[in-house]
Amino acid sequence: MNGRLAGKTAFITGAARGIGRAQAVRFAQEGAHVIGIDLCGPVDSVHVPPSLPADLDETARLVEDVGGRIITDIVDVRDLEALRVSVDRGAAEFGGLDIVCATAGITSRSLAMEMDESTWCTMLDVNLTGVWHTCAATVPHLIDRGAGSMVLVSSIAGLRGLVGVAHYTAAKHGVVGLMRSLAQDLAPHSIRVNTVHPTNVDTPMIQNDVVSSAFRPDLGRPPTRDEFAEAATTMNMLPVPWVDPHDVANASLFLASDEARYITSVSLPVDAGSTQR
Repeated sequence: MNGRLAGKTAFITGAARGIGRAQAVRFAQEGAHVIGIDLCGPVDSVHVPPSLPADLDETARLVEDVGGRIITDIVDVRDLEALRVSVDRGAAEFGGLDIVCATAGITSRSLAMEMDESTWCTMLDVNLTGVWHTCAATVPHLIDRGAGSMVLVSSIAGLRGLVGVAHYTAAKHGVVGLMRSLAQDLAPHSIRVNTVHPTNVDTPMIQNDVVSSAFRPDLGRPPTRDEFAEAATTMNMLPVPWVDPHDVANASLFLASDEARYITSVSLPVDAGSTQR
């Protein structure tokens, strides 16, 4: 298969749906083999409906429909040893590893001083330590390859403060710090490390009553999609309420490809101008 990622293998966390699924399909369209993992189950303190094994199966079907090859695995990014096993197995099957997308993440809401410790710790465990685990499990394979690209999915919350999500904001800022240090550490191995920073993305992570209601507390009920969109649009400079998962996947594709061969330690917003408001 020809394409911008022909002959390369990508490891993607959070692949069951949303941004991770979009990355898997888009990368496969450009010739990459995919190793896709997801928890496919609930996380304590998170009230957003979780992904399911059937979602990961659907990602595999979509990748295969565009002519790609994919290995899937149900793995929690909080489990470093399980991640290593999954990465090692996938890299052995496809003959190495070239690209890493640390995409898995959770969301929950609470004011900083009203949050219980468990909610704080769970957020940091998944959205920051889980990213470090992903890097720790994959970097040896990239070093063996002698090159590579790592794309860590942060958020506009990694570039600015947001109300009611101090734990999420802290974790996403932490991902930026991790990226900048890894870019320094891994540059001698020709491994590039960057972050992408989406505004709201049209995925199940926001399209649910828990998140949408936080945007329209005045209604006293979950808003309709149009009511949610009206409120969400005020966050962005461009007149859109959210971006599509494929917009983030396309930015990730650019950073993963040789077109970005000299781009490292960069925070790339995919935010409709949100961080410039």
